[in-house]
Amino acid sequence: MGASKSKSVDLHNLSGSDTPKNESYGAKDKSKVMEQPENMLVKEVCLATDMQDGEMREVEIENHKVLLIKSNGEFSALGHLCTHYGAPLVKGVLSHGRVRCYRHGACFNIKTGDIEDFPCLDSVQCFKVKVQDNKVIVHASEKALKSSKITKAMVSQSPVNKNIILLIGGGPAALVCAETLRQERYRGRIIMATKEKHLPYDRPKLSKSLDSNIENILLRKPEFYSTYGIEVLTDKEAISVTRAKRRVGFKDGTTQQYDYLLIATGSIPGVLNCPGADLENVCLLRTPEDANKIHELSINKEVVIVGSSFIGMEVAAYLADKAKSVSVIGISEAPYQAVLGKEIGMAVMKLFEEDNVKFYMQDGVTELRGQNGLLQEVVLTSGKVLPADVCVVGIGATPATSFLNGSGINTESNGTVIVDKFMQTSVGRVFAAGDITSFPLSMNNNQSVNIAHWQLAHMQGRIAALNILKRKTPINSTPFFWTFFFGNSLRYAGHGAGYEEVIIQGNTGELKFVAFYIKEDKVIAVASVNNDPVVAQVAEVMASGKTISKKEAEAEDMPWLKKI
Repeated sequence: MGASKSKSVDLHNLSGSDTPKNESYGAKDKSKVMEQPENMLVKEVCLATDMQDGEMREVEIENHKVLLIKSNGEFSALGHLCTHYGAPLVKGVLSHGRVRCYRHGACFNIKTGDIEDFPCLDSVQCFKVKVQDNKVIVHASEKALKSSKITKAMVSQSPVNKNIILLIGGGPAALVCAETLRQERYRGRIIMATKEKHLPYDRPKLSKSLDSNIENILLRKPEFYSTYGIEVLTDKEAISVTRAKRRVGFKDGTTQQYDYLLIATGSIPGVLNCPGADLENVCLLRTPEDANKIHELSINKEVVIVGSSFIGMEVAAYLADKAKSVSVIGISEAPYQAVLGKEIGMAVMKLFEEDNVKFYMQDGVTELRGQNGLLQEVVLTSGKVLPADVCVVGIGATPATSFLNGSGINTESNGTVIVDKFMQTSVGRVFAAGDITSFPLSMNNNQSVNIAHWQLAHMQGRIAALNILKRKTPINSTPFFWTFFFGNSLRYAGHGAGYEEVIIQGNTGELKFVAFYIKEDKVIAVASVNNDPVVAQVAEVMASGKTISKKEAEAEDMPWLKKI
């Protein structure tokens, strides 16, 4: 969504910061808590011999929980909640000096609390731990105990540093790139130019909660950008890159010079190519405005959703108890079939049908009929005609990269930007990150892939920043994503493209299972519903560079757990 007129979000007159000072954190039971100078609390939380090596447990100081960890004979203490959506880390996976959240895969260093994998922006608090006379003692400030998270220390811009790093895009890749640059003490200008109307926000929430308020889903508050000298230009759509002059042109006629450039423009939703596709109540879902419009139009109305993958199904789940009727049209035999397989797709479809969602599978749309500009009917390839007040189109997306034509930046035939393991494009000083990239996936023998995951966009933004700063850091991350429907969370890790068979442990009919996707006798991906933390466990095996064989996946006692 670009506009002919650009505007700069007025950040410079705002003060304050959402960055806590670096402090330690802590836990409960008043009997052994002693007040120390500067509101520091010291508490004996257990005996060293009470915990096994590799164990995590929650302890308390003054009614606040702390995650206590024993690893390789040493103790550490962290904030107990994942900084993404607040999941208890005690239910996660401890491996190789980090803890991985079981819900969405974020990883934190157990000695520092720093982020080691995403999706999240803040580290977890880290507390001082001492062992004396077999007693484990945690030191935690009163202030730190009130929040599990902490924003990593960053520098602000220096007026004497004239270097410019330009970030095109306003999603997690651009934001994490900007934050990493400041964390790594880059003091030059950072300009983030996005065709969005808003500061970076949590886009995955849109399809799960169509009534989301933009203020509640911002990834950072406006004062954050002001504090750290990150200039944000909204309604600013890039239309060209001139590599010889290191300059980007924008739709409003302006240009911007850069020393280094990050391209992170994301994707454009696919549109229907049939008569009536331009009717007013035919909706795409990309922005908060789109989501709010779908919500408002759909209440007690007949809704048709075109597309049975993740966006379409999340919208269907949200509207199931709000719309008069919800119908989903899909080209495959079952929802999610291309990614998860037919058996899982059929099980999920049955659950949706029990909540009065109707499916028209192996079908398509030939026409959208309306009157006075408003949709009234959806005509299917099969000849069926569905009454419709609203049509939501969720049929995939294409990379927003057409503006790179003529730039010399190499792209694949599908429009994705080709990058190496350092997120460097074919043009010097130009990097790319997020949904638009084709990048070498380490767990896939470094074959080039395009994976449009929220988690990977964060990681690629960080890797790009480190390599802009000449840190020579390759990307090495296990893809991890999730979806949510009717109280069930499906988690997925790995890259299952080209899988040859699926081994399912559990009962898909009861939606309690783990599915291993096999290629050449090894696991290349895993999915689960109501079987946490198995996907996080498999992700840790993959992250360590180890493999799970088909035989191990078939064994009910999960012998591969020993590889974590």
